[in-house]
Amino acid sequence: MKPFIRFVQLALCYSLVTAASAAENVTFADVLAVPYNQPNATISYGADQFQFGQLWLPTTSPARASLVLIHGGCWLNQFDITYSNGLSSALADAGFAVWSLEYRRTGDEGGAWPGTFEDIIAGINSLNDIAGIDTENLALLGHSAGGHLALLAGARSELLAVQPDLIIGLAAISDVVSYAAGSNTCQAATPLFMGGDVSEQAQAYFDANPSNHGLHENTVLLQGNIDEIVPLSQATLPGARTIISVGASHFDWAHPNTPAYRRLLEVLDEHF
Repeated sequence: MKPFIRFVQLALCYSLVTAASAAENVTFADVLAVPYNQPNATISYGADQFQFGQLWLPTTSPARASLVLIHGGCWLNQFDITYSNGLSSALADAGFAVWSLEYRRTGDEGGAWPGTFEDIIAGINSLNDIAGIDTENLALLGHSAGGHLALLAGARSELLAVQPDLIIGLAAISDVVSYAAGSNTCQAATPLFMGGDVSEQAQAYFDANPSNHGLHENTVLLQGNIDEIVPLSQATLPGARTIISVGASHFDWAHPNTPAYRRLLEVLDEHF
């Protein structure tokens, strides 16, 4: 994309977001209420009903880069891809091709560890089968538990048929061992995902922790300082660049009319 056109596109996107800026510390209900365009396509990457991705393409061509987006929800099947639709649509409006993954979660047959992670790897690798998607400029983004899966996929590059340039964790769970020791409802869901507590599933917890595999060299953690679901301690992963957004809570990253979202766009602009 020509630099001037890219600049105009970014300026327009930022101005629209600023004009409609929502309050910080948004709720899950606020995120669900975000309007969005329908995806250009829904494509299966496996035989299970939850093994599919939704593809959003930018209206301008070519795309600035391709983004794999992994939604969160404590790895539980009570939370699905729907809440990330507003974010996917906004990122497409900002000039990116977005491949948003659904996957088997805790409570689904074949879900939880390691099936959930195996779905993420399969979904990322399916990019090679999607016509018109540029994998030369590629980022993996994940929110909350989806951030854990994105960080781990980036750290396990030997499993990937396409190689990302950038990994971004949005309020990401970066350490399942320490997270499982917490008491909020999402932390309490960690042993359900892992199939037991650390003493029962020590090897599984080791395998599921991104830092045990060597982080991708371009790993960025974006974290709000008033997040009550994923604490600030999860944003101190050695080898990662950490950016704290003051006044942002857990769901600000998934809402396109927040300062936190604008910070995400700035990070993407630094790389693409």
